[in-house]
Amino acid sequence: MSDNLFSWKNDTLQLHVYVQPKASRDEIVGRHGDYLKVRITAPPTDGKANTHLLKYLAKVFGVGRDQIEITAGRKGRHKLLRIQAPSHLPSEIS
Repeated sequence: MSDNLFSWKNDTLQLHVYVQPKASRDEIVGRHGDYLKVRITAPPTDGKANTHLLKYLAKVFGVGRDQIEITAGRKGRHKLLRIQAPSHLPSEIS
């Protein structure tokens, strides 16, 4: 398995995510190459998938919505996220 899935800069986690929109439920699936695969129920229209993804991952990582942002890949399925001081790490990356 690759070490490119995530990295740390001080207390900020940088995470590569592959998003599958319009899924039957929100869930972290596991590794997908150098990405963490995340299924979300929102459709990929009008930014709904991005908004839903950030809300879901903020809950998973135990941070406020303002502590997580998409830094690359807004319009694609492959994204780079920045999560400030996560209080919880899912088993897939810990």
